[in-house]
Amino acid sequence: MSTPLKARISVPRSKDLEVNGVKYNRSSSRRNNFEMFAWLFMRLSGVVLLVLVFVHLYVNLLVEEGGVHAIDFGFVGGKWANPFWQVWDLLLLWLAMLHGTNGLRVIIDDYAEKDRTRFWLKVFLFVTSAFVILLGTLVIFTFEPCPVGADPALLASFCTAG
Repeated sequence: MSTPLKARISVPRSKDLEVNGVKYNRSSSRRNNFEMFAWLFMRLSGVVLLVLVFVHLYVNLLVEEGGVHAIDFGFVGGKWANPFWQVWDLLLLWLAMLHGTNGLRVIIDDYAEKDRTRFWLKVFLFVTSAFVILLGTLVIFTFEPCPVGADPALLASFCTAG
């Protein structure tokens, strides 16, 4: 006689799963709502990211003539001279990185079988994500659209020569 289907399927990693009298508990005994908030964040940030990305693409590719060929140092300098676009791009960077990091965290939880592997993959993920967020934030707020000694032909139109 063949083994019942239940016995052949491996038990998924669930917080409060009990199979055949054996309780499987992968997290601490205290209950928290982190996963619920992470799930909610993914849904809300996804909707906000749709708006941010499509406006970003519209402004960068369709407003100016020339499409992607019009994007150069002067274009970025002119855009980031306005604090509104700095905050817009910062919000886009932060939400995209946090959304992607949370998604990869879930994938690591689903596919990494060993606790130690899962731990080090998450450490690597969080460190690299923090580095990209920090570096991107520094670039956005320390960007100098009119650097001294630059070729005036490459600078934004609002930069004075001299």
